[in-house]
Amino acid sequence: QVQLVESGGGLVQPGGSLRLSCAASGRTFSSYTMGWFRQAPGKEREFVAGISWNDGSTRYTNSVKGRFTISRDNAKNTVYLQMNSLKPEDTAVYYCAADKYGRVTGEYDYWGQGTQVTVSS
Repeated sequence: QVQLVESGGGLVQPGGSLRLSCAASGRTFSSYTMGWFRQAPGKEREFVAGISWNDGSTRYTNSVKGRFTISRDNAKNTVYLQMNSLKPEDTAVYYCAADKYGRVTGEYDYWGQGTQVTVSS
């Protein structure tokens, strides 16, 4: 069992940057593959980025490649999503997710409450 709490969302102008954080409880954080998802109004939740538990390999959805970077600090039980060159279409609720020993693009078992990101002038 792991509890996830996202933070760092807010309002930002197009072209701006934002860093999301996900703080995880638990004693085995390093064994969890971590991911970020987002959901815009009227749309399904979509995978944004993931980072594996074992080798730190990462995957991104095509629309954010070159703009977003996922990273983790196991000593702090924290996963980050650095978002640069933000676009209005990035506006969504962003969710942190975890899956023990999981594949980056697989199913995730645990979810945070979400944090709102709004990109607008």
